[in-house]
Amino acid sequence: MIYQNTLAFATRLDEQDPLKDFQSKFLIPQHNGKDVIYLCGNSLGLQPANARAEVDKILNGWQERAIEGFFTGDEPWLDFHKRLTRTLSVMLGAEKEEVTIMNSLTVNLHLLMVSFYKPAGKRYKIMIEGGAFPSDQYAVASQVRFHGYDPKDAIIELFPRVGEFNLRTEDILKKINENRDELALVLFSGVNYYTGQLFDMPAITKAAHEADAIAGFDLAHAAGNVPVQLHDWGVDFATWCSYKYINSGPGGISGAFVHKKHFDNTELSRFEGWWGFREDKRFLMPSVFEGEKGAAAWQLSTSPAILLALHKASLDIFEEAGGLAPLRAKSELLTGYLEFLINGINEKHGDELFKIISPKNKSDRGCQLSIVCKQNGKATFDKLTENGVIGDWREPNVIRLSPAPLYNSFKQVFDTGLILAASI
Repeated sequence: MIYQNTLAFATRLDEQDPLKDFQSKFLIPQHNGKDVIYLCGNSLGLQPANARAEVDKILNGWQERAIEGFFTGDEPWLDFHKRLTRTLSVMLGAEKEEVTIMNSLTVNLHLLMVSFYKPAGKRYKIMIEGGAFPSDQYAVASQVRFHGYDPKDAIIELFPRVGEFNLRTEDILKKINENRDELALVLFSGVNYYTGQLFDMPAITKAAHEADAIAGFDLAHAAGNVPVQLHDWGVDFATWCSYKYINSGPGGISGAFVHKKHFDNTELSRFEGWWGFREDKRFLMPSVFEGEKGAAAWQLSTSPAILLALHKASLDIFEEAGGLAPLRAKSELLTGYLEFLINGINEKHGDELFKIISPKNKSDRGCQLSIVCKQNGKATFDKLTENGVIGDWREPNVIRLSPAPLYNSFKQVFDTGLILAASI
């Protein structure tokens, strides 16, 4: 698309947008009596307008039926999580039995590493991206210490080349091959939280398997943001959060993917709990565990109905929007427009005042642009905030802006460009 830096152009794109009505399905914070321009879905998605009604269904059922709410009513709580996995499985390119909803992201990451990080002999190392989100770094370090290894030795971190901000796929694959005899697990983000880089997950998975290592992914910034085909790519396991692009509330419930090729592996260790037991025999309460079929066997505790209700509120919107394909198409246009406007500011001033460190190729990034401010970065960020633009600040000089296709418009991106230009 040939972009134009005019209000008329942005307005025309909004008028042609098949998703233009979806902004009304979210509750927008206010600033000086007007909707904010919310570009922080990479940290917390907006509240679906139907979230309160979905939570009220649970509260009303609790009031009216108490314990019987698990078994009676229009939407019994007992199998609530199972009613949501179809939408999630489509979003993640998985078979329904390969996906379950449970816990929070880092809890799930630990539970999955219990099963899939199996150090033995000289094969004990974990490869991760350098600068991964701290919770991943902490989880991996604690896992290798739990198994008696030194993180400085057992963790291989990959960093971009000098002067670059993103990892090259060729360098990742080369490093996997160089360490093929020592790798037990390759664990990457789907999308890097800091730069917005979308990693080549199928290529990383293939290289890990050729090295006889397990391939796992943290999809916190990928789920609901970019196309994913976990089953077809052969990914061994993955987990994600739901409070960013899936808009399911602060600290919203997480989920887990386990590839079906592992379902019948009786040698696979796993922490087990009552909710992972076979549903048809769960209330017989035998003393010996017999897992539910599929990823659901990794569940531990009773599903939190209120968190599931918030999750449902958002997933219903994804269903109505037609899934991820139309959202991704708009996302690429929105992010591309923001990129165009920022580059225009730099060209006007003859200097790269705002350096975009997210990948230039739209297929190599999510909807996030990370911008290094050459001068007065915090003042620029404050200027955005003062004018009703909610983004994200990362020390020492990075602003992250993420136009989300469900609730952001081209005019909002245009207005953001005007404010950035005026901040110089």
